[in-house]
Amino acid sequence: MPHSAFTFDDLQRYAPSVAEPDDFDEFWRATLTEAAAVPVLVDVRPEPTDLRLLDSWDVTFAGFGGDPVRAWYTRPAGVREPLPALVEYAGYGRGRGLPHERLTWPVAGYAHLLMDNRGQAGQHGAGDTPDPHGAPGGPSPATWGILDPRTYHYRRLITDAVRAVEAVRALPGVEGDRVSVVGNSQGGGLALAVAGLVDDLSAVLTTAPFLCDMRRAVALTDLAPYGEIARYLAVHREAEEAVWRTLSYVDAVSFARRATAPAQFGVGQRDTVCPPRTAFAAYNHYGAANGRPVPPERQMHVYPFNGHEGGEAVHVRRQLCWLDSVLQTVRASVM
Repeated sequence: MPHSAFTFDDLQRYAPSVAEPDDFDEFWRATLTEAAAVPVLVDVRPEPTDLRLLDSWDVTFAGFGGDPVRAWYTRPAGVREPLPALVEYAGYGRGRGLPHERLTWPVAGYAHLLMDNRGQAGQHGAGDTPDPHGAPGGPSPATWGILDPRTYHYRRLITDAVRAVEAVRALPGVEGDRVSVVGNSQGGGLALAVAGLVDDLSAVLTTAPFLCDMRRAVALTDLAPYGEIARYLAVHREAEEAVWRTLSYVDAVSFARRATAPAQFGVGQRDTVCPPRTAFAAYNHYGAANGRPVPPERQMHVYPFNGHEGGEAVHVRRQLCWLDSVLQTVRASVM
């Protein structure tokens, strides 16, 4: 059945068993422990933007392997008190761009950190963080180092994403106990990964997430990024077992199962880039294995006539309203 043939009822019931290696937790525990041995902030300097209502800083923090990762930190100008923070992750083939490109969250009153994607800029947006780690694999980020989970590009990128949360908490003007993550497509997959690795987030906002139910996704679509993995396997037929093993360490469904923070999802039901059933795999498993007696709040918005673009500005408005309500609850619980 093609993914577009799945009804909404089918999607609500879709909770596949996703392969998960026995050492999944230890793999990520060791990876993050190694990263944490390096102080997180490397450099923070003011960035002129000619925007009178916002202040921006050019931030460099230590990501995977201590590698310098760039980010923009932006917050409302003239506001002295600490603010709740949002860490945003960019989509596939994009970078952090220019500091005035993504202003929704700081204009809404948040301290906002936009993380660059190591090595990916140039396809759909600008960035300036290299990925200096070479390993056997294909020509695109989705296949860099794909033969071994230790060398895979997404081990490094997910580690960067966790370190971005640590970085924003170390920056001035941030309420460290009210930090949330947000992302679309690849950024949505990174947000889910962080949700499973950082147990004290305030909220998770993910739309059209990549990295979910990956073996199924590769079978469903020929479009990038999943299609790049299929094209790699079309040439390297002997690599299939190694590739599936590597992907099992970065599948966002496994991270979602461990998540503890409230989450809001958004999908376009006609998405052919990140098929909607794969997002529902993460949604339906969300918080199922976090060891807590009460599962976290979660909600899903489906746009039946939209593709990878999802709900666009309509959904952003829903994100703004939902996050505000969640953070009010967080504030009340700590007062």
